[in-house]
Amino acid sequence: MSVPLQDPRGPHEPASPAPRRALRMQRTLVAAASAAAVLGFVALALPSPFIVESPGPAINTVGVVDGEPVIKVTGRESFQPEGRLDLTTVYVRGGADRRIPSFQVLQGWAHPTQDVYPEESVYPRGTTDEQISDQNASLMDNSQQTSVAAALGSLDIDYGQRLQVAELAAATNEDILEAGDVLKRIDGRSITDLEMLRGALQAAGEEPVALDIERDGEDLSVEAATTASPEGQRQLGVFLQTEFTFPFDVEFTLQNVGGPSAGLMFSLGIVDTLTPGELTGGRHVAGTGTIDPAGAIGPIGGIAQKLVGAREAGAEVFLAPAGNCADVAGRIPDGLSVVSVATLDDARSAVEAVAAGEDPDTLPAC
Repeated sequence: MSVPLQDPRGPHEPASPAPRRALRMQRTLVAAASAAAVLGFVALALPSPFIVESPGPAINTVGVVDGEPVIKVTGRESFQPEGRLDLTTVYVRGGADRRIPSFQVLQGWAHPTQDVYPEESVYPRGTTDEQISDQNASLMDNSQQTSVAAALGSLDIDYGQRLQVAELAAATNEDILEAGDVLKRIDGRSITDLEMLRGALQAAGEEPVALDIERDGEDLSVEAATTASPEGQRQLGVFLQTEFTFPFDVEFTLQNVGGPSAGLMFSLGIVDTLTPGELTGGRHVAGTGTIDPAGAIGPIGGIAQKLVGAREAGAEVFLAPAGNCADVAGRIPDGLSVVSVATLDDARSAVEAVAAGEDPDTLPAC
């Protein structure tokens, strides 16, 4: 009788395909995860259309950099003050031809002292690094000139200024005015500054104005039309620049810093340099803000980072433009008192009060 052969391992079912399917799925998931990791790494390394702002150094406007005073006066008695009047700066990464990788943007979002902005909210589309550099240099040069004018005005020192057409902004007077024209008189009155011109244009209303101008060394009289801006201000449709004539030389030796926001602290540094004694009383004051020849202080960008940079440098008091107070809320480092200022006179008064021992927290604050 024949006996069926038996498997020595005992009775068993045929091998199931399930383990093989699970193994294949596991391998597929590992491969997918690896691919995702590679793609994620590549994505984080790709250039991003964002910029990141972080705290930059604070620089003493009445101090010395590389052996040279930041502010140097020639042709008038000057003094070397003690104390510190720091201008503050911001590092800007990204934008234009130097886009940063996405992982740096993520780091910026996660960092409490950094801010991230879309590139086009800061730089117009298509702007190059060279254009940004040139613009910042021009803004710094203009800021230095207006800071001298504001400081001299605060000290009642006379200086000359005249308004010149930089370029036409509209077709309003394209056959009447040219770039390079110097505006000397309006309706028979000498044009002393931009505010005077604006007031005269506003007073004329919709009527044309009589302008005495200088073009290529020749005096001319023309009649110019005005239009109303969206805010209702009468305007000539031109961009203007101011040429100053100062009674002595003021040089700035600061390098590699651009933009207009150092104007306020330059003005305070000039005032301190031109007057005996210590404006700060030896205290450490920092600040920021644009300034015009009349001493009006304007808001700037990156103030949160400038607050941090000032405190890291040891500042006790920070002068902030009144127009930036909303940006200051919740961003003030411990140990730093922020004083709101709208004019150079406000800023001088605040520094003098601190120098006299007044508690800065009792001064106007943001």
